[in-house]
Amino acid sequence: MPSTFYGLTIAGSGLNSFQTAVNTTANNIANVQTEGYTRQVANRKQAESLRVYARYGTTGSGVTTTSITQIRDAYYDVKYWENNSSLGLYEKKLYYMNQIEEYFKDDDSSKGFTTILNSMFNNLESLAGAPGDLDRRKTFISSCQDFATYFNSVSIGLNQIQTDANLEVKSTVDNINAIAQKIALLNNQINVIEMQGGHANELRDERALLIDELSNIVPTETQETEVMNTNDEYYTGCTEFRVKINGQLLVDTREYRTLECKTRDTKVNQSDVDGLYDIVWSDTGNTFNATSKYMSGTLKALLDTRDGNNEENFKGTVDYLYGTKLVITNTTQNSMEKMTMAEEGVITIDNKKFEYSSFTVDYDAAGNATYTFALKEPAGDGADLLAGHQAQIGTSIDAMGVPYYQAQMNEFLRAFCMKFNDIEMQGEDLNGDPMKAFFVARDLVTGEQEDLNKSDTYTQITSAMSSYYKLTAGSFEVAKASVKDPNIFSTTADIVNGPDKAEILELLKPLKEQEKLYRGSGANGFLQCMLSDISVDTNEAKLFYENHKNISHTITNQRLSISGVDEDDEALDLVKFQNAYNLASKMISTMAEMYDQLILNTAV
Repeated sequence: MPSTFYGLTIAGSGLNSFQTAVNTTANNIANVQTEGYTRQVANRKQAESLRVYARYGTTGSGVTTTSITQIRDAYYDVKYWENNSSLGLYEKKLYYMNQIEEYFKDDDSSKGFTTILNSMFNNLESLAGAPGDLDRRKTFISSCQDFATYFNSVSIGLNQIQTDANLEVKSTVDNINAIAQKIALLNNQINVIEMQGGHANELRDERALLIDELSNIVPTETQETEVMNTNDEYYTGCTEFRVKINGQLLVDTREYRTLECKTRDTKVNQSDVDGLYDIVWSDTGNTFNATSKYMSGTLKALLDTRDGNNEENFKGTVDYLYGTKLVITNTTQNSMEKMTMAEEGVITIDNKKFEYSSFTVDYDAAGNATYTFALKEPAGDGADLLAGHQAQIGTSIDAMGVPYYQAQMNEFLRAFCMKFNDIEMQGEDLNGDPMKAFFVARDLVTGEQEDLNKSDTYTQITSAMSSYYKLTAGSFEVAKASVKDPNIFSTTADIVNGPDKAEILELLKPLKEQEKLYRGSGANGFLQCMLSDISVDTNEAKLFYENHKNISHTITNQRLSISGVDEDDEALDLVKFQNAYNLASKMISTMAEMYDQLILNTAV
């Protein structure tokens, strides 16, 4: 039969169990405002029954607390992480698109493109009334300098955005590495505790917060698998916890991989800033596939802003490859206006990279371009088998980032300056000398101005020669000769006819509206095209950001409804556990009275 004091043992188990429940509730209440805290619950079950060798066979032995565990739904975690990546993508993209938009802003608060263009052509109209007037010439040339300065400043601003995004890529990669290291350490600590029979609830909360943070940066997946003993007979308490980013393994329980930013040796785009980073895996040196269609998160937004080319990078078909000579035809950049590649760089054919030191472009009678790249190293055996394959410079990125807007400005300026200079070169300046190029390109290293020829004289250009390829938004300026001497600007075809002839100026006037220079419009249509592109991207980013932000709120509320601490629920639990504790205490008091009666009053 059970001990005489067996009832005290049962009541004591109730005291202990509900004391633990009250303590757990107190911990929940204390963390009601703690970010990332998951509600905990003390799990109870009836204690094993005791064999008493009486007619009823066994008797209950009270209650026992088996564990203190979290209440968490993995389904909502996965949904939160999936949405969090998209939220991070569009939030960061919107941030940078608003900055880009500021540089093309044209309203009463800023002297933008339209204001400067109108001023330049108004001064041209004024000059046409008195072509020999030096003051009017100075005023017009000064407005042309403003026109050049505008594009220089926008280019510098976009380059600064590219630099900022590049630096943020580096800090983001460092953050990914730090998170991976912390997760690996937490995995080890969790296993140490749980292999001894406990539940590392607080450590699991800390790990979940890190996964939340990581999912905002890159698409994140997790997998936790229980580790069985060698014969698969029982669970050891240890788990294998793996984290993948963008489908690639980052953390494998105690082990973790790191990413590395490697500075590019050469530029991808002509107008890129120096020192852009490529992201590679430290252990293998393989490129981190940040341009896959499944990629999202803030890292994707940064790379889109820094490298986005709207899929308009150089692409073509290999016609010939042998030794150090690579010939490309059927290119996407058939005209000089659209050329975006750097003077030297890397061209990729079937995932094989070839470094080139220079290139030459030959134009046939129909205007079709054939590119010949001079490779730094011989192509090697089997190179001839690549004939007919596709080649490209850089990566085709479906986003309008800094390279795209730089390329659009370069395309517009080259088209505009070609027409303007070709017309100017038809005339003579006031000194009676043939007019040279008025808008020129500045060598960004030496500061010297490139001497540009007529656009219809180019049958072959090289990356090193002075051509309109060298003219970009960053290098665009007015010829120094005209700035120093306003006489050096042609208004007439033959100065013998008198300085007041203005037939050249009349040919320049249609460039503002009538002449089709850029996307089927005149010079005045450039800004509208730019703002249209920017507004599409900005509005898309804003719309998707708001949508994913609302989805995030919904999922967060669903997560909190399960794993969050609710004050009302905890208050109710507190009352229940207090009553149960009081009943157990009352049981002990009752048992004590019974034992007093048995021992003191019955003389047993």
